[in-house]
Amino acid sequence: MKKQILNISPVQTAKVVAILYFVVSLPIIILMILFLSVMPGSKAPAIGAMLALPFIYLVVGFLFTLFGAWVYNLVAKWVGGIEFTTSEIENS
Repeated sequence: MKKQILNISPVQTAKVVAILYFVVSLPIIILMILFLSVMPGSKAPAIGAMLALPFIYLVVGFLFTLFGAWVYNLVAKWVGGIEFTTSEIENS
């Protein structure tokens, strides 16, 4: 059975994607901080910047996804939404 996504809630989608960006960036930032901690020299400015990155990803991810969902909704009105096929599966 084919279905189309005709509308995406911009704010809800942006919230979900922003949180995903934040959560996915945390382990990367932690690894970067651990790597930086073994390097010689002053580390305070770099560590501070790295700690800010997940929050920057959160805000920027929210804004770009909000805009992207809004544009998608405009395009979907003109040409139709993304089509996908579904099927029923049996529960084991």
